[in-house]
Amino acid sequence: MKNSLLSLMLLFSISAFAQGVTLHDQFEKINTVQQAEQFIAANAALKPALLHLSYDKDTTAFNKRLLRQNKGEIFSVGYVTYKVLDATEEVKYRSNYIFLDGSTLSATQIDSLKKIIVQRISSGAPWDQLSDQYTMDGNTTHGDTGWFFGEEMMPKEFQDAVKNHKLGDIFFVDVSERNWHYIVKKTYDDQDKKEMTVLRANGR
Repeated sequence: MKNSLLSLMLLFSISAFAQGVTLHDQFEKINTVQQAEQFIAANAALKPALLHLSYDKDTTAFNKRLLRQNKGEIFSVGYVTYKVLDATEEVKYRSNYIFLDGSTLSATQIDSLKKIIVQRISSGAPWDQLSDQYTMDGNTTHGDTGWFFGEEMMPKEFQDAVKNHKLGDIFFVDVSERNWHYIVKKTYDDQDKKEMTVLRANGR
């Protein structure tokens, strides 16, 4: 049964090319990895393949060009055609913070603490010591967030602020509706991770 299905697919493919259907036309009908695998099985003569690319691992100029494409795009380079079947992108951030709880401290106390802490930072006091002394969330990482993304890990206001600052910046983040207050230092450049699945085959 499997062999007869493969034979039918191969005959259909040969017939399609004989009737003037281009590779680009066939790629337009392929939208899933499963469909791509069926195409690969039926068109061995075109030397088709699935490419799995990652922004942080595939560093050749051509692979970087592929990684700039969007999901669904079809394009040819020479006599080889490519289709991006899937593309995901994720940006991670990392920083140090000191958390002040507005439900325990008054607004005046928080403003006063912010000034004291920033002054001590400017005087060269180590961040991990200041975090251990002042933070009110009981973290055991000396205020290091680790790599994070998404609101399930840090509040949106926090993430947006880290995203909009440069490496080394020190700034305040207030989450008003929860009465949370942060003193933050951006400790790493953003980490951009993009992964992609691409179908390639000889022809146009």
